[in-house]
Amino acid sequence: MVSGLKSLTQGVRSSPSHISEFGDLPADWTLERVANVSSMITVGFVGSMAHLFQRSGVPLLRGQDVSPNRLDTTQPRYISAAVHALWKKSALSAGDVVLVRVGYPGTAAVVPEGLGDVNAASLVIVRPSPSKIRSDFLSIFVNSAIGKKQIEGLLVGGAQQVLNTSTAAQLTVPLPPMLEQEAIAGALSDADALIESLESLIAKKREIKQGAMQELLVGRKRLPGFSAEWETCRVAELEASKLVKLYRGQVISKVHIEATPGDFPIYSSSVHNEGLFGRYGIYMLDEELITWSIDGGGHFFYRPKHKFSVTNVCGYMRVDSSRANCRFLASALQLAHSTKNFDYQTKAHPSVVRKEYEIRWPALPEQCAIAAVLKDFDGELVTLEERLAKAHRIKQGMMQELLTGRVRLV
Repeated sequence: MVSGLKSLTQGVRSSPSHISEFGDLPADWTLERVANVSSMITVGFVGSMAHLFQRSGVPLLRGQDVSPNRLDTTQPRYISAAVHALWKKSALSAGDVVLVRVGYPGTAAVVPEGLGDVNAASLVIVRPSPSKIRSDFLSIFVNSAIGKKQIEGLLVGGAQQVLNTSTAAQLTVPLPPMLEQEAIAGALSDADALIESLESLIAKKREIKQGAMQELLVGRKRLPGFSAEWETCRVAELEASKLVKLYRGQVISKVHIEATPGDFPIYSSSVHNEGLFGRYGIYMLDEELITWSIDGGGHFFYRPKHKFSVTNVCGYMRVDSSRANCRFLASALQLAHSTKNFDYQTKAHPSVVRKEYEIRWPALPEQCAIAAVLKDFDGELVTLEERLAKAHRIKQGMMQELLTGRVRLV
């Protein structure tokens, strides 16, 4: 399916005839400002409005409901019909393109048919003229790399940059004929559908894995051939028995990284992107370990043997592999962590992990069997995530080719 999408970019190469800031454009394309292809550009309600929220009424779209070419209407806020009537200028219609003002300014999506009465807060609203530009084409362009680059150069404000109506009006779009807009939007919509299906499958696999962890890691479900009793141990007891040893990382600043560039990963306090902080020309460790986030009581990660470093806001745990399975222990600690709530005052220092974390503990053969099951889940997820990353790369390539006319679909 990915290869099918890739083939869409292998269409007829255009014969460029005029040059623009976007490179050579086909002769039948024009450059248009959004102001010239829209019947309305306005902004949703801006300001404090929590006092106006109610349990039902007219849905209110906000910046957090908008992701590239997609709206999430599953958890709306509501305002009364009377307030909706007062804010007539920000009442949305099907086909409107909404753009995030702050946070991720410029992120755009189209209001779909059948949404009903809906209003907008802190969003720029563009109503494209149907005879000049398709709504889905405009949204796709704004979310593309070339659209984002243009937006970044037009944003206003200091630390918190803002997209306003005048910025949106100034955006310049390379505009093909309507039939070609439709073909481009259709091709990229197919790419989005593949990406969404992979994201959905990954989310489902993660839920299945989490369910399996909850059953296997506490002994509610036993694998065939195992029936011995489990122990319950705190991490402090495991350390006292010399099954594990806890440490903290060391300070690694951006100055250090810039002075010694390289490809060895550095893990830090983030729970996102597998805790990856950056890459370095030096490594601290080359062994199978468990790491965890100290700041904010973050997540536990299983680290297979490879060359890496950990920062001072990251803890790491050595495991005696002759008596304990590292992957099993990491998974058990992840599950235990899911029941806890740390804040930035109560940090997960090694002393806290020793005292607060308690796990169920079978004999080593059963640990290894459970770890093998979880490894299979992780392998499936890695394969799917690689497919998802490839689909994103192909889509980005398609956008670059199609939105500049280097490849023609019509």
